[in-house]
Amino acid sequence: MSPSERTPSAPVALQFLERWSPRAFSQEPVSREELSSLFEAARWAPSCFNEQPWLFVYGADGEDRARIEPLLVEGNRAWARKAPVLGVVFARKNFARNGAPNRWASFDSGAASMSLALQALDLGLSTHFMGGFDEAAAHEALNVPRDEFEAMAAFAIGRRGDPGELEQSMRERERPSDRKDRSEVAVEGRYRT
Repeated sequence: MSPSERTPSAPVALQFLERWSPRAFSQEPVSREELSSLFEAARWAPSCFNEQPWLFVYGADGEDRARIEPLLVEGNRAWARKAPVLGVVFARKNFARNGAPNRWASFDSGAASMSLALQALDLGLSTHFMGGFDEAAAHEALNVPRDEFEAMAAFAIGRRGDPGELEQSMRERERPSDRKDRSEVAVEGRYRT
């Protein structure tokens, strides 16, 4: 299924149909200007009490990128090793304003991640967020205090590459996925099983 084959059940902006998470990445570098634009978009995401609890730690080259790749599980490392930018998004556990637990931090960090993903699309880049990574090792390798932050997801950023360079099993899945019916994810009134 290509983005043009995705059919919404109600009108939506094209960006929502075009955004998907590829595995085939080109090794072409992402410029510093592009990276600045991505993290600027993330900065403007909404958050509870405007806390902006997200922290994106990334590597675009050299030691910084090399520090992140081993954090990925082997299945993700197999394709993500070509992505020019790898990182981990963290969520600050407590409010800076009063030290109380921030139960919305993961929600807010997800919103910032979506902002980054949509900005990437606008720049001709792709993102792929991953749950398959070593959270404990991410704190250690990236020097992010475990008592202050929760490791939410790893991510890859780059330009789309040649799907033919992926392993066969991944090549077959290298296309935008469909979505559940809207009635399964949004109900008016009360939820019914």
